[in-house]
Order: sequence, then structure tokens, then C-alpha cells
Amino acid sequence: MANDHFGVKTLLIDNRMIKIEHVSVCFDDFFALKNVHVTLCEKKIGIIGSNGSGKSTFARLINGLQLPSEGKVEIDGLSTCKERRGVRAKVGFIFQNPDHQIIFPIVEDDIAFGLKNMGYTKKEIHAAINKLLTSYDLAHLRYKKSHLLSGGEKQLLAILSVLVMEPTYMVFDEPTTLLDLKNKRKILEMIENLSQTIIVVTHDLDLLTHFDRVLVFEQGRLVIDDLPSASIKAYQKLIYDPLPNR
Repeated sequence: MANDHFGVKTLLIDNRMIKIEHVSVCFDDFFALKNVHVTLCEKKIGIIGSNGSGKSTFARLINGLQLPSEGKVEIDGLSTCKERRGVRAKVGFIFQNPDHQIIFPIVEDDIAFGLKNMGYTKKEIHAAINKLLTSYDLAHLRYKKSHLLSGGEKQLLAILSVLVMEPTYMVFDEPTTLLDLKNKRKILEMIENLSQTIIVVTHDLDLLTHFDRVLVFEQGRLVIDDLPSASIKAYQKLIYDPLPNR
């Protein structure tokens, strides 16, 4: 199945679909997002915007970390307000700082946590962890103390702890901000090869060059929605010629 929304054909993955219907998010009297309406079904989607533009709030809508004040969010037909458990099973979320995500002191236990909650047996959990660590050549980290890992290793652990539950979607909030160049490349290579639908919030515009679609947020509004080249160019122009204050 193909999408020609931007004048070119892009492959849609297994009819996956995120529907954001006239969504606003309000904190007291402040609108973090205002009347956002968009459908997402491409394989790799980037989200960019200035600090405070609403892009991270938008990303949190996708797995129900943030619920809409108005409007509706559906992930493959599941409402984030009414079917949060089903949505969380479908959508994995990777925080900017892995220390906010790592729970257990040993790597193996942290990866196992989600599977235990899903009712997997010890034998199944052991096999799943072994397969995952081996496939990413990270078996040597299995029994290491989580707090002694390097920044890059912690980010890898955060990703693996979500990936082991086999979500349909993976949302990354600034995944490379705290990393040096070597670890940044490692994380980007990992993201590039994932089979899941990938949604990445980032200030690293080069990361998005080969994505299928890039959304630009400003002052809580979705102001640009296009191919990466067009969206990035328009965003750079927007920085020097900002929208009037809402």
C-alpha cells in the first residue's frame, strides 16, 4: 500500500495508522497544543520545532503519556483515553534521559520487567533476553550494574527494555542529545534498522534526511507537514522569521 500525500509514493507498513483528530492540550490557561489534526502512517516520521513548540507534548499523546484536553487520539483504532493498556502495548516510548527510564540495578532485570508484567514465564523471559542481547551484540552487558553503564549503554538499555516487548511503534524523544558522536552513531544505526514504525522528536536535522515525513511545530500548532527536505528548509526559515505570538 502506498501514500502519495506529498506527491511521491511512500510505503505504508501493515496498514498502521495514528489518528490525531482536532486535538488540543491545555495546562491551566496555556495551550501546549491547539487543534492539531493529522493522520500518520509512514514508516519513519520526524518531529521538529523550537523549545516549547509542543513537539514533545505531541509525542507523548501517541502512547497516552499525555491525554488530550480536546479531540481524540487513536492508535490502530484504539483510543488513548479509553484503551490505554492496549495503546501502551502497541507504542514504546524512549525518554531523552535514560536514567528516567531505567528501574532495576541489573541490566537483565531491567529488560525483564516489562515481560514479567505481561505474564511471560521465566523460561520465555530468559530466551527473549538472550535473543535480543545476542542480536545486538550486547550479551556482555547482561549482568552489569545499570548505574555503572556509560551514557550510550544506558540509552541502549532503555531501548532494549522497550524493544523486548515487541511494540508496533517506537517513539523517541531526543534520543541522541546526551550522547557523544560514537554513541550517537550507534543509536542511530540501531534506530535505522528497527522494523517498527519510528517517530523521532529531535533537534538533529541531519538525522531526518532519509525519513518519510517531518512535522514542524511552532507555538503549539502543526505548521508544516511535508517531506524532510521541504520541512527542514521551512523550519530553518521559520527560525529567522517566526510566527506572530499567539
